[in-house]
Amino acid sequence: MARAIWSGAISFGLVSIPVELYSATSDHTVHFNQFERGTSDRIRYKRVNERTGKEVEFGDIVKGREVGDGEFVLVEPDELADIAPGRSRTIDIEAFVDLDEIDPIFYQKTYWLAPAKKEYAKPYALLAKAMTESNRAGVATFVMRGKQYLTAVRARDGIMALETMYFADEIRDPGEITETVKGAKAAQGKELKMATALIESMSEKWQPEDYRDTYTDKVNKLIEDKAKGNEIVAEAEPPQATEVTDLMEALRRSVESTHGRKREPAGEKSPEQGKRKAKEPGLAGLSKAELDERARDLHIRGRSKMNRAELEKAIAKAS
Repeated sequence: MARAIWSGAISFGLVSIPVELYSATSDHTVHFNQFERGTSDRIRYKRVNERTGKEVEFGDIVKGREVGDGEFVLVEPDELADIAPGRSRTIDIEAFVDLDEIDPIFYQKTYWLAPAKKEYAKPYALLAKAMTESNRAGVATFVMRGKQYLTAVRARDGIMALETMYFADEIRDPGEITETVKGAKAAQGKELKMATALIESMSEKWQPEDYRDTYTDKVNKLIEDKAKGNEIVAEAEPPQATEVTDLMEALRRSVESTHGRKREPAGEKSPEQGKRKAKEPGLAGLSKAELDERARDLHIRGRSKMNRAELEKAIAKAS
């Protein structure tokens, strides 16, 4: 049973709906402990006084901010509590905005909102439906764990989600990091048409369940193989950057490699499947690196462990 991490109320106008906040996501990152190489000795961290070298109790530690050359202002926890916005119990919606106007760069983390009790379900459902009908999100602020958040409350299939967001002054100006883009002009003519064709050929309906954290899978497999003493197989190196002079050829081959990659229901075969297989350009003329690249484009699993013949066979089948 999920446990609420915050409870309070959504407030807009003169309406107040008691709600509870739940995390909408879970982290499945593989977490490691630290050891000294060659031993089974764990590494531990201690809070140590820099001058005396003695360990300091957590309760004796205060925060400090440098204000000058080697000069610090020390702040007690109580002083921070006195100036904090307080333990707010309300998600105060200040305005409703069109969902399409919010740039995704502002979104930080998603939470679910649920009625605190069944008797509050009716006004909760009404608000969710009204936001869905109007395609609006409620922009609100609230305080959780001593920090104030800017949020967008939106409806999703009858359930309200709360998105914590960055404040405007927390979004970095892309001009700081786009020096290499300045003065660049997008190609026109054939190259633009080919790039557009590639995007169209790779376009699919968004199906989030089709994607998974393959890196975590590989980390778990690495741990399993090492525990069993199995041989560790390295993945193929990433492709080299495409030279400008080879851009058109790379686009053309990319479009070719996407033919037939659309997912089909299990057990069904396209009437053109056999024809596409027969039309597959000569794979024998491609290098091993080019075969690896094409296999990656076709999302062929286990390609890093395949030899040349196996790659050719898998590519022909996938195409």
